[in-house]
Amino acid sequence: MKQNKYDDPEFFSAYQKMSRSINGLEAAGEWHVFRSLLPDLRYKHVLDLGCGYGWHCRYVREQQASSVVGVDLSEKMLKKAREQTHDPAITYTQMAVEDIAFANDQFDVVISSLAFHYVESFGELCQKIYDCLKPGGTFLFSVEHPIFTSRKEQDWFVDEQGNRLHWPVDNYQAEGMRVTSFLAENVIKYHRTIATYMNDVIQAGFVIKVVKEPMPPEEMVGDDWMKDEIRRPMFLMISAEKPHAGSLR
Repeated sequence: MKQNKYDDPEFFSAYQKMSRSINGLEAAGEWHVFRSLLPDLRYKHVLDLGCGYGWHCRYVREQQASSVVGVDLSEKMLKKAREQTHDPAITYTQMAVEDIAFANDQFDVVISSLAFHYVESFGELCQKIYDCLKPGGTFLFSVEHPIFTSRKEQDWFVDEQGNRLHWPVDNYQAEGMRVTSFLAENVIKYHRTIATYMNDVIQAGFVIKVVKEPMPPEEMVGDDWMKDEIRRPMFLMISAEKPHAGSLR
């Protein structure tokens, strides 16, 4: 059974108070990089895995995508997404992203924002995504950076006065489940190395185009809550392409 922490009332209540939950994509420190990696979305069929409130779904429709399917396990997240969406070309489906079973070559673009570190079998999911993408299609995703997920504590090392001294990295090569705290206790995430993320994408058949470890935009760096984000990467992004038949993989 996949963990569905977002439907936990305590967790969801805390999530609703986050800046990105209130103000959307422009409040997400990594959005400017993610947006720059999106392909031309005009007339494209798009799949968003772990769609949450549907921010990305609505954005790609604003870019004239023909249709968008948003998938999320959380009933509460999808309820919020449907309340904010008034577009018949956007469809929301409640299921775990690992359980997708779409037709081959159904989508032109598959995106995912900060969802795959909750997925145990990333390699198997990559293969499903490869199968449902059309040749030449784009697969773009972000996850919490592996130096962020390596320790279950996922926090800064501080001195006696509470000053943040450094971000410790430990057990980096020991991939697997981490039971940590994020808005609530006992949140299950899965740590994997940068190499594993990249190799799982490659082994599914994709060609990796871009790898990014985004920093916040300049206008956010001065904010108190963001000032330390330039000291270590919090996110990893990978953009990949499904080759056309007969092309080199």
